[in-house]
Amino acid sequence: MRNFAGACALVLGVACTIAAAPVAAQQAQPLPPGHPLIGQPETAEAKKLAPVAPPPIPTAADKLPLDKLKVPAGYKLETFMAGVPNARTLRLGDKGTVFVSSRLQDKIHAIVEKNGKRELKVVASGLHRPNGIALHKGTLYIAELSQISKIEKIEDVLDNPPKPTVILADLPKDEAHGWKTLTVGPDEKLYFQVGAPCNICMPPERNAKIYRVGLDGKGLEVYASGIRQIVGMDWHPVTKQLYFSENSRDWLSEDIPEDKLNRVTQPGKDNFGFPYCHQGNFTDPEFGWGRKCNEFTKPIGLLGPHTAALGMRFYTGNQFPADTRGQIFLARHGSWNRSVKLGGDVVLIKLKPDGTMASLTPFVTGFIQNNNYVGRPVDVLIMKDGSMLISDDFNGAVYRLSYGAGRVAGR
Repeated sequence: MRNFAGACALVLGVACTIAAAPVAAQQAQPLPPGHPLIGQPETAEAKKLAPVAPPPIPTAADKLPLDKLKVPAGYKLETFMAGVPNARTLRLGDKGTVFVSSRLQDKIHAIVEKNGKRELKVVASGLHRPNGIALHKGTLYIAELSQISKIEKIEDVLDNPPKPTVILADLPKDEAHGWKTLTVGPDEKLYFQVGAPCNICMPPERNAKIYRVGLDGKGLEVYASGIRQIVGMDWHPVTKQLYFSENSRDWLSEDIPEDKLNRVTQPGKDNFGFPYCHQGNFTDPEFGWGRKCNEFTKPIGLLGPHTAALGMRFYTGNQFPADTRGQIFLARHGSWNRSVKLGGDVVLIKLKPDGTMASLTPFVTGFIQNNNYVGRPVDVLIMKDGSMLISDDFNGAVYRLSYGAGRVAGR
């Protein structure tokens, strides 16, 4: 039907184009480049699927879904801070300040303790897609869509923060997968990704790569390539290798490909396969012709199809049981392009002695109720006391997970 009017006009002339005009008028406008619905199958079931929009304002504290969320016996989940619009990336300052990015609000917030109560402050605004943040030696680094900036001694100027100073500009501006994750490596350099500007395509030269750069924004270099989109990075506490979650392509199947857990072992050389190979063993129907998955660095674990694996941290605290130490907690935001939603949880990933994934266990569950979201976890943060914070951009909230005698919340 989409090509009927044009074909009819070529064969039958003007009268046909007039008759077909109402049909043409009803056609939807072309989707912008990189739109998530590009490639959506022309089936009734597929057309029911669309990205899940969060509520326009944060959920009130007394309406948060804590009664629906489940944690293992011995753990307690409670509200750390409500009213944090579009709460995304979590980072901890040296003086205990919790920083939260709000990608869609174009702001960075700080949660501070004052007179025994927590307060929320805006420390940067007027930004553009500030998803990635990192703290290092008192400096807050902010990754916007096309630049990275910093605010020095941020915890000393929370009441009157200066405008961020740009240290690296002119990065690709693609809205699709353009928002960045940011971390500081053991080498005291900044690491971030430039995602693919599409669901599936041959990416431009500067895209689909992990980069590292000095803290002054100089010395930019490629650290790894062949990635689609990353929303979680962390460093192994012993080997100091970079681990990251990767979101795989859409609209190939409801069940494949799966999102991935990856590890960089050959800096500057590792290529993780996008757009040729997915989940380490499945060549793309369009771009995989003539290529083999064994050409590329394989994932160390699979995280489920369309689960939207996002923020991750190695557990380095002492509060949780010993079998969690040195293991990974990872937030799965949850699928939108799947008939039966999957993910919507925080999982515990245990590793084998060789650093690859041994098991994945849902740990904080209940964000999906009757195939609908009551919350969507984004990131996790290990606090100094060993507890763990979890951000929820759907409700605009941050939760605290703790463990100890008398703190019991069971499945």
